[in-house]
Amino acid sequence: MVELAALELPDDPKLAQNITHFARALRKAGLPIGPGRIIDAIRAVEATGFTERADFYWTLHACFVSKPEERATFGQLFRLYWRDPRYLEQMMSFMSPMVRGVAEERTAQAAEKRAAEALLDGQERDLPTPEEDGEEVEISIDASQTISTQEKLRSLDFEQMSTAEMAAAKRILASLRLPVPPILSRRTQNLPGRLPDWRATMRGAMRHGGEVTDFATKRRRIRYPNLVVLCDISGSMSQYSRAVLHFLHAVANREGQGWAQVHAFTFGTRLTNITRHLRTRDVDAALSAAGLEAQDWEGGTRIAECLASFNRDWSRRVMGQGAVVLLITDGLDRDTTADLGREMERLKLSSRQLIWLNPLLRWDGFAPKAKGIMAMLPHCSSFRAGHNITSLEGLADALARPHDSGQKARLMAMMQG
Repeated sequence: MVELAALELPDDPKLAQNITHFARALRKAGLPIGPGRIIDAIRAVEATGFTERADFYWTLHACFVSKPEERATFGQLFRLYWRDPRYLEQMMSFMSPMVRGVAEERTAQAAEKRAAEALLDGQERDLPTPEEDGEEVEISIDASQTISTQEKLRSLDFEQMSTAEMAAAKRILASLRLPVPPILSRRTQNLPGRLPDWRATMRGAMRHGGEVTDFATKRRRIRYPNLVVLCDISGSMSQYSRAVLHFLHAVANREGQGWAQVHAFTFGTRLTNITRHLRTRDVDAALSAAGLEAQDWEGGTRIAECLASFNRDWSRRVMGQGAVVLLITDGLDRDTTADLGREMERLKLSSRQLIWLNPLLRWDGFAPKAKGIMAMLPHCSSFRAGHNITSLEGLADALARPHDSGQKARLMAMMQG
């Protein structure tokens, strides 16, 4: 949330011109803003005034923000444009990664890079000269530009991507595959195999007067499991969940990967089944419909209650025999009414594999200290990062090697130590 301090408007331009420029930056950042909204915003500000920063913020927010996922971008752009002019200079440095001065670098916050990209479109930062006022200026070179653009994009955190980078990432996600190896059933079929078929052998012998002239064999049937995805769409997970759902849409609509069925659920404060929306061929239409269905985007988190709802209402319908469950959440549960450990245990017992993707694993110093994580970790089959394209590509390895627990063993040792 943007801090609401005393309002400082830019010096010379009129208020209407500033609001228009601010709206153009929002549009470049991805918000659907047209001339009508700009006129409405100007009239609203004229009616409410702008002596109080909080009133000004929420007036523009009401005019320009129509979806929960647009709040972060609006908040960052509002801070950039209306709060601190020096902040633009810092973001100019952030947007020019090849050559930097010795100023301290910092990690961009959520939507900050996309906001700066929109606001600073077309501007170029003056690079430091070798000598300035007789003093040498130290220049550092970012070697990350020496690797390929795609490789860098694959390792970039979804939360820190610009609008153009996220668009490129979605194209890569749409091309990813998630094949699953088949499961051998206990049922058999009358095809040549390695198992003896005594009944067929005796039937053949009866046709030759009881003499066994051929030894019949059979083989086991193969079947494919369901994929069940439970995706956290709370405020801390919104950007990651959008990327995962984009990837899941590609999995659900690409044939030949082996899944019997793909079922998807979102949860924040309540559980929502979005399976039918992901079957829409157009990815934008599918995710838009899913967003309208799930009314708790960027809300709170009640993991235990939502898992209890899934176990009670949906588990027997969608799990089948040997389903693979993909759980995407940071594990920061704020629900104190339900038993999270018990619900996770029940979910694990109903599935063949329970793979937990947690974006918090991107931090080197991550430790299972939150109560929700400590309750959930013992019951997952595999615990992996889920913050970039590379981590999603690693899911295929997790399915091919069911005994690979990822980071679970290391973190369980930390909990018991």
